[in-house]
Amino acid sequence: MAQRTSLADADCSIAQALDVVGDWWTLLIVRDTARGVHRFDALQQELGVSRKVLTERLRLLVEAGVLVREPYQERPVRYEYRLTPRGRALLPVLIALQDWGDAWVLGEGETMATTAEASQEADRVAGLLGTRVPELGLTGADGERHDPVADTPYTVLYCFPSAYARADAYPPGWAGIPGASGCTLESCTYRDQLAEFTAAGATVHGVSVQRPDEQRAFAEKEGLRFPLLSDADLTLTAALRLPTFRAAGVSRLKRLTLVVDRERTVRQVLYPITDIEASVRTALETVRALG
Repeated sequence: MAQRTSLADADCSIAQALDVVGDWWTLLIVRDTARGVHRFDALQQELGVSRKVLTERLRLLVEAGVLVREPYQERPVRYEYRLTPRGRALLPVLIALQDWGDAWVLGEGETMATTAEASQEADRVAGLLGTRVPELGLTGADGERHDPVADTPYTVLYCFPSAYARADAYPPGWAGIPGASGCTLESCTYRDQLAEFTAAGATVHGVSVQRPDEQRAFAEKEGLRFPLLSDADLTLTAALRLPTFRAAGVSRLKRLTLVVDRERTVRQVLYPITDIEASVRTALETVRALG
């Protein structure tokens, strides 16, 4: 086995962090465990890495406290690998890398809350069709964790950049970011058609990375009658590799909509969204057709 070279520098936090997660397989393992892939064979299949390399990387991540091994079978004993609080703290790092890749590797470096229909980013999001939303919790207005997938035949998850009760709360230059404007229109359109979604067997959930108190103030101002859920810790964003952009130093979700069934399978993906009202109509038509 090749000697592992330490990058640690006692005076540099960047070097010390890279000593833990500097190998590229390591961050991909963190990415996939965040997506709900926890077992050795499944990780190997997802990553296409050798058993020897995967075994070594998992051992290092467990030793570093990024992952914990939990038994799921007794005879023979088999383990799942799950993120610890230290591991979940890496999710913003993953999202920052993805955002940089979308903007500067796949794109031209422009700050956008949307993308072109023919982009690789759009293809990645379209690939969510047929996949499963992992079991996780997002913070609601009550401060409690809630499953974004409701116990109804369908859930419409509309992800939006940010919406505030006060106009002066938006980041500087917000209106000039392509795709950023329209969050109030989107939420109010879902509000006005909520009875039709309910009749079709669908629950509506809005998701942004804002704090719950910001979401609560906006929901009260606009009279929303469905939950807004906060993904401020980027749990859902990292699990589904949802596209983001940065504004005022914060990673924010780009506008997209998922229709998810009770078994947590994604049945429809709307991205990019260029016509907000049309996207709401399409989501409603989807749940009616599926029902």
